[in-house]
Amino acid sequence: MSQEEAVGELEQSVGYVLKQAQAALHSAMDAVLRPLELSVAQYACLELLGRHPGMSNSELARGAFVTRQSMNLVLRGLQDRGLLTRPARAPHGRALPTELTSAGQKKLRAASVAVRSVERQMFAPLSAEEQRRLRNDLVVCVAAIPSVKPE
Repeated sequence: MSQEEAVGELEQSVGYVLKQAQAALHSAMDAVLRPLELSVAQYACLELLGRHPGMSNSELARGAFVTRQSMNLVLRGLQDRGLLTRPARAPHGRALPTELTSAGQKKLRAASVAVRSVERQMFAPLSAEEQRRLRNDLVVCVAAIPSVKPE
């Protein structure tokens, strides 16, 4: 294997640093969501439904980067806690459109504020322009790799 084919030193690998950033963000989000009795996946589900009411299990799973089976467990748990509603039967097709209850909307507001505080802390060393550039650069990088969907 040539030097060009190998990853090289991990500290110099953009992918490795991205994974470190993702792990740090996930850990910090978990810490602020735990007192609200939410996991990161549950928060992602609430956030998605807050922005797009009526999403199906499959759409939510894709948006939260989890499998459909995992999302089904997330949805069941949130429904059991009264944070969302799903009809017993699909109005058309097989998808059960899901919506937040008023309790779910209240929980989402608290969780969103907590997560935003983590983002502010993480990106505080960067100017607004640097944050914009980082986001735009990451969007370009994501677009360069074919989408892989969890099953």
